[in-house]
Amino acid sequence: MKMSKNSFLFWVMAMMLSVFLVACANEPDSAEAPVEDGEVTEEGAAGGDLVVANLSDAVAIDPQASNDTPSSNVAYNIYEALVVQDENMELQPGLAESWEPIDDTTWEFKLREGVKFHDGSDFNADVVKANIDRILDPAIASPRSFLYDMITEVQVVDPYTVRFVTEYPFAPLPAHLAHNGGGMISAELIAADYAAMEAGAEPGSEISKNPIGTGFFKFESWSPGTEIKLVRNDDYWGEPAKLDSVTFKVVPEGLTRIAELETGVAHISDPLSPSDVTRVEATDGMYVNRQESVALTYMGFNTQKEPFDNKLVRQAISMAIDKNGIIEGIYDGAGIPAVGPIAPQVFGYDESVTGIEYDVEAAKALLAEAGYADGFSTTLLTNDNRERVDAATYIQAQLAEIGIDVQIEVLEWGAYLEQTAAGNHEMVMLGWTTVTGDADYGMYPLFHSSNHGESGNRTFISNPELDEVLVEARQNPDPAERLALYKQAQEILVDEAPMFYIHHQEYLLGVSDKVKGLWQHPTQILMLHDVTLEQ
Repeated sequence: MKMSKNSFLFWVMAMMLSVFLVACANEPDSAEAPVEDGEVTEEGAAGGDLVVANLSDAVAIDPQASNDTPSSNVAYNIYEALVVQDENMELQPGLAESWEPIDDTTWEFKLREGVKFHDGSDFNADVVKANIDRILDPAIASPRSFLYDMITEVQVVDPYTVRFVTEYPFAPLPAHLAHNGGGMISAELIAADYAAMEAGAEPGSEISKNPIGTGFFKFESWSPGTEIKLVRNDDYWGEPAKLDSVTFKVVPEGLTRIAELETGVAHISDPLSPSDVTRVEATDGMYVNRQESVALTYMGFNTQKEPFDNKLVRQAISMAIDKNGIIEGIYDGAGIPAVGPIAPQVFGYDESVTGIEYDVEAAKALLAEAGYADGFSTTLLTNDNRERVDAATYIQAQLAEIGIDVQIEVLEWGAYLEQTAAGNHEMVMLGWTTVTGDADYGMYPLFHSSNHGESGNRTFISNPELDEVLVEARQNPDPAERLALYKQAQEILVDEAPMFYIHHQEYLLGVSDKVKGLWQHPTQILMLHDVTLEQ
């Protein structure tokens, strides 16, 4: 990457951001050489339709209008960002060939030339400006606008040079531009979507109907609740994908996903339940793919609703649940206990921060101090993920021991996101992945009061001191000072207990032996560019 003589600070940040996970445990050998004209290699053959059996359908195929993993997994293959993260979370060129800080609040990106969108239109600096302007447009109300809300201006220097002017120094900007929310949409499609909005349509309706990016797969069809099909982009600017197509099939039931894997109806089960690992490992023709992550599993409290507006109640519940019982008994040990929201591999994690310990008697005392000695009744919301349902049942039993009667309600994924974004819950089972590898993304959207609801803050916590620390941390250009601020933020979050922090999970996939060249990113995205299918 070309760097200016004033970019020492950037390099310090880049080095700190790059010390992350070694990805792809048990990763199969990747196909390195191009496969042409249906040539059969050791790894597999060109062509074929890869079928991924998914727990949930996408919410939208507009990268700026969704904030969930099922949507991102599809969108990643259609849209490309300016920057990409490799398997070690290190930043690499994407649609931008290089980038450098011009001054404390200006970044310059040199764009790749000769790139075409699926509709034949050109990728250039004007397109970048159109995308960032759209994601920041209040009329769009993008749940991913927080990624770029520090940008005050996008300057088109020439057709293939663009500058981002930020309100304050923001070292993680290149990492934020690697996020799937920064996937570039055809400017012509953006214009069509705005025209549809003027006619009364919802933002993103035209984009999800016929998504157009520059990626190595193109959109073919979407039958909501059933499947999404992508086909290879033969005009891709780089090396084309090897598969003819990919089908993301919605299969909510975990055992059905395994059965489809066994019978060859599907090639990948995503996710694989920890309780099904033994079954897959004992079956010829399939294997378990394991991947460490930068993700958090948690149970959140709606801090705007009684009795969860009382910190003592939240602390008491966190004390009353044995998280190790959840990790070992439900996730089969696939992950490590979480003290707070930040995984050890993320910049900003501080190992000296101590969490709330499991102590049932202390929990009872705290509950009594809060005025609920006899307990209360509440509802715990979850989606139809088997581990989340099982964890909710485990929590229900544990809280009964301190007099809290918990009713569990299970919702379909789309309705689940809608209800929790609106705050129509008391307690909720959820997760969050720090996809940028920086604590700003792992905390600011989840806990800053400006991000209540769809942007990420589904606990609806509003703490002025925490807000101030999180803003200062994202604006401070000094890495050491940022680390100190994130330690302070984590200590506040342990005390405030807006969540019961469960674990940083290990991603599990069930994969057919016919699938070659597959790996999963630490952010949970399936990397399908080099995948082939053995005939």
